[in-house]
Amino acid sequence: MTQHRTRVAMLSRSQPEKAVFGTALLWLACILAAFAVTAAGLQAGERIIRAHGISAFGELKYPPDFAHLEYVNPDAPVGGEMSVWAFGSFDSMNPYTTKGRAAALASIFFESLLQTTADEVDAAYGLLAEGLEYPEDRSWITFTLRPEARFSDGTRVTAEDVVYSYELLRDKGLPSFRAVLRKQVVKAEALSPDRVKFTFAENAPKRDLPLLVGGLPVFSKAHFEGSGADFEASSMNPAVGSGPYILGEVDVGQSVTYRRNPDYWGWDLPINQGRYNFEALRIEYYADYNSAFEGFKGGTYTFRNEASSLSWATGYEFPALKNGHVVKRELPDGTLAPGQAFILNLRRPQLQDPRVRQAIGLMFNFEWSNKTLFYGLYARIHSFWENSEMAASGLPTEGELAILEPMADMLPEGVLTEPAVMAPVSNADRQVDRRNLRKASKLLDEAGWIVGDDGLRRDAQGRTLRVELLNDSQTFDRVLNPFVQNMRRLGIDARHNRIDNAQMTRRERDFDFDMIVGNFPMDRTPGGSLEQYFGCESKDTSIFNKAGYCSKAVDRLIEVVKSAESRDELTTAVRALDRVLRAERLWVPQWFKDVHTVAYYDMYEHPDPLPPFALGHLDFWWFNAETAARLKAAGAL
Repeated sequence: MTQHRTRVAMLSRSQPEKAVFGTALLWLACILAAFAVTAAGLQAGERIIRAHGISAFGELKYPPDFAHLEYVNPDAPVGGEMSVWAFGSFDSMNPYTTKGRAAALASIFFESLLQTTADEVDAAYGLLAEGLEYPEDRSWITFTLRPEARFSDGTRVTAEDVVYSYELLRDKGLPSFRAVLRKQVVKAEALSPDRVKFTFAENAPKRDLPLLVGGLPVFSKAHFEGSGADFEASSMNPAVGSGPYILGEVDVGQSVTYRRNPDYWGWDLPINQGRYNFEALRIEYYADYNSAFEGFKGGTYTFRNEASSLSWATGYEFPALKNGHVVKRELPDGTLAPGQAFILNLRRPQLQDPRVRQAIGLMFNFEWSNKTLFYGLYARIHSFWENSEMAASGLPTEGELAILEPMADMLPEGVLTEPAVMAPVSNADRQVDRRNLRKASKLLDEAGWIVGDDGLRRDAQGRTLRVELLNDSQTFDRVLNPFVQNMRRLGIDARHNRIDNAQMTRRERDFDFDMIVGNFPMDRTPGGSLEQYFGCESKDTSIFNKAGYCSKAVDRLIEVVKSAESRDELTTAVRALDRVLRAERLWVPQWFKDVHTVAYYDMYEHPDPLPPFALGHLDFWWFNAETAARLKAAGAL
């Protein structure tokens, strides 16, 4: 039955995670309207800011009395099901441990003190928290919880739960995340049942720390202490959360359904209006892309964000689409490119010389792949911040040089004097670009890898230059095999090893690979998370630092990025960092497109226009019961 939620037009006293795969998150109408500062807020000479939200650089789009987010439909009907697919399988409902493989959206049960939006890049508003206060130097922040906030078991969310959750993540969370919390947060303390205070380390950059702690998931202390559940264990029993969805049906490894909680405490919040409109969210698992596509054509699931250019160009000729039962659309995408790349493991001895990594990169012919395999649908990724103003270009600017020159002796060759490294351009008409083959051959000769009589390159000790490319997707074979063939033409003992999903998960976590396909999902307001991808401390502990990268220069640059006090300063610092990372050649960048290529059964609707930083199909789209009934009557579902 279709339900309609009560709408409110002012801030109430009364998320699941951003509903996307992959995650990634968006960590900004005026300062005077957003910040209420009074003489009562002066403590020991400090100016105390009281607000309903916070941004990295001070400005918030939405005032305290906003009725709903600008991009949603506050009158969207509630009901129906959104179903999508996921790759592989799952054996756990715990997304906060490296043990097991968590189901997609397994963090959907948990909310945080603050909630980001899809139309600002560095702001968050109160969710579990109805207000917050902090000094201008952001050395601490205090959150006041909403008194009506409840876990799904009906118990109240308290400051004690927030402190307990922080300590769980600090002591038992992912190793790289533990290191960030321990280094930057001094303590969390419950000042009262509804007030919690975080104090930050004196030497830590404070710009992003309120958003960091405000974005931590909040768990029920009573659940963990009462059940004896181990936070670090793989388990099919999810912890108790406070979000709008609870666990529905589970077919382990095959499918999982999350159901809308009718007793969710926060339906009337302005930030929730027009959101979480589906009665159920279902994820169907498939072993490969081809079987998943067949499942979509047969109506087993109903929404597909198409990742295969081959399918998009040639596969959408099935009856349901011809009959108008399925909609095929390209929707604008203002998000950063996902940083998809062949990631090289610098822990491997044969990959530690940047000349070797550059030579390997020259053997991937994107132009030929795009023309022959991708139907020209993609553009090349060059930057870790591709599709944004933060991508480095040309020669370093005066501002970039001011940052980079003091560390000149630690930088890769050419960073200060040459244009930013771009992915090589190849001949689109030939699988092997002979010009790039000659360049790569010269680089390997200089690095001491000489071609032997058998055509393979060896070092002075007689060891072959062996590179294994791991892959767990049959669909990707058509992309990887030509790349491997090109490397073999160069004399590299290159191997394409296709393994199953479980093996891939284990080998990635153990850093047991030479090269894999992965992502560097950066933020538009990057900060502490950079340490997990590129920091020396995370080199052998972070599941995000797949390259095993460590550089004193980059560690310093990350600190400069974290300390930026304006958007202009941040952009300059990120461009300098981007320039150095690209010069290190720790990846072979792949491709992206600036549109969402989606197909879905014609029973879903969405706001128009969409917000710039999210597709939002699991969040603020909605179900049309009338068109769904017509589809069922026609036998399309």
